[in-house]
Amino acid sequence: MEQKQAIGILGGTFDPVHYGHLLAAECARRAFGLERVILTPAAQPPHKEGLSFADKLHRLKMVKSAAADNKHFEVSELEIHREGFSYTVDTVNSLKLLYPHSPFFFIMGADALLLIKKWKNYQEITSLCNFIVVTRPGFNINKDYKSSIDLPVTFWSKVKQLEIPAVDISSSMIRQRIASGKPIKYLLPDAVESYIYSNNLYAKE
Repeated sequence: MEQKQAIGILGGTFDPVHYGHLLAAECARRAFGLERVILTPAAQPPHKEGLSFADKLHRLKMVKSAAADNKHFEVSELEIHREGFSYTVDTVNSLKLLYPHSPFFFIMGADALLLIKKWKNYQEITSLCNFIVVTRPGFNINKDYKSSIDLPVTFWSKVKQLEIPAVDISSSMIRQRIASGKPIKYLLPDAVESYIYSNNLYAKE
């Protein structure tokens, strides 16, 4: 019988990918014994409609370069090449077809948890995978979130909280620093920094 190897999924626009993303992926992998973490850059996330991003192929290349030195990280192009909006439920269903014997863990931030009822078919996602919600030290989602989000008990039974070191980095902050001529070294991998400057990304927000 094929051994069931748990797989993590970390999605996002990754505009650009940074150490906060990579830290969340690696902490989740080690804490929950995940065989791999699949990073899935979104082509067009529905909850950010109307916002401009770096071209999807630029973002894909940056994620690939950021993940290259971790043998447990993979990069999926499913959402990059799919027409229309990038819906998590479609991605998870596609990955389940590729890895039918593996349990899946969707890695997300606590802020994303607040929006999950707006996701397409979020109830179906609950039936397909567990959720790892990464939080800053001392933050408890059961106390601060559960009472304020009207979600079924079956959903909460699939939520695993993971406290990770606090890293105050965001993609928007990096973009703003680049636009204003401030350094971004040590906020993201060197290969990503070089790619950004070589391709003149985010020079003007």
